[in-house]
Order: sequence, then structure tokens, then C-alpha cells
Amino acid sequence: MTQRKVAIVCSKGGLDEVYPALILANGARMAGIEAFVFFTFYGLDAITESKVDHLHVNMAGNPSMPIPTVLSGLPGMESLAATMMKKKMEDLDLPSVREMLDILDGAGAELYACHLAMEMFGRTKDDLIKQCKEVITVGDFYDMAEGAQIIFT
Repeated sequence: MTQRKVAIVCSKGGLDEVYPALILANGARMAGIEAFVFFTFYGLDAITESKVDHLHVNMAGNPSMPIPTVLSGLPGMESLAATMMKKKMEDLDLPSVREMLDILDGAGAELYACHLAMEMFGRTKDDLIKQCKEVITVGDFYDMAEGAQIIFT
């Protein structure tokens, strides 16, 4: 029997946008499915040491936000929404993003950064959290994802 495998692309860096990738990867590992997460563009914030603990909730342009778009752009609204979301997650006993990355690493999920995005944002491997296994190209991603389900979050 062939080992099931999932490749998850995390391309956005909002708190509400990073969690789905992490939860999907964690669920895969819990089900015995091989999993890796490829962080690209603003998704890199989730694995950047200086940013991982300071992710916000992207409110502008989100049609599901329960407040009018004009209010979502006011100063401090993203931080307020992130604080409220973190509180709710804490109430539900969900781990923080940093804790989730530790859990994934311990469960055998592999975390990778996109080479091109790293160059675009002027980051180096030293800027990333220790759980990030490697900086890889899109070609490397496709090679690793062969036979995997690819999920784009």
C-alpha cells in the first residue's frame, strides 16, 4: 500500500490564514499521512522568527468580517481582531502558531520556505524559526509533492 502524502501551500500571513494550513498538516500527521508545508509570499511570516508571534487578522477585503469594510481599515483594528481571535483560541485550548509549528515538527511534518519569496523579502535562513527544514525552489516543491494531494491555503 502506498503511503498517503499531502503538500500544503501557505501563501498568506494573517493569523486567520495561517491556522488552516497548520491544522490541515496536523490532522494529516494525526491520521498517519505524510505532510509538508511550503511557506511562500506572506505565508513566510508564519515561520519568520521576528514575525511568528505577531500575526494579525486581515480584515480589509474580507467579506466574512462582521464589521463594515470602512471600519476594518481604521488603525488598530487588525490588532484588536487578532487579540480577540487569540483569546477565543485560548478559550478553545488551541496552541499558538509557534506552538503549532513545534507540534508539527515533533509529529514529523516538514516545513519549508520558498526560495524566491525569501529573495523577494530579503530574508535568509537565519531569519527563520529552527523548525524550518530548508529553503527550497518551486521545482523542489513539485519534486517533493509528487504523488501528494496539494492543498493551497
